[in-house]
Amino acid sequence: MKLDLLTGLYVFMLAAFIGFEVIRRVSPLLHTPLMSLTNALDAIAVVGAIILVGEHKSNLAVILGTIAIVAATSNVVGGFIITDRMLRMFKSSGPKKL
Repeated sequence: MKLDLLTGLYVFMLAAFIGFEVIRRVSPLLHTPLMSLTNALDAIAVVGAIILVGEHKSNLAVILGTIAIVAATSNVVGGFIITDRMLRMFKSSGPKKL
């Protein structure tokens, strides 16, 4: 069953709004586990976009798939950078205790 463009845009806008509201209310202590989860979800999006681009069903699908690959990949890389930076904040700077 094919979804028309208007239904697809409605689902996208609803998902974006709900995702923003959920993430906005997350405590800073939960930020690193949340980034790990979003990195995993973005990795799934990258794989799906690569499959979409590889099928070459239409020029629009290829263009949107390429944009999705770039956006999701940059989000994964940024998430790893932020997670690494936050984890370094918890490392002690003093000598190690035995």
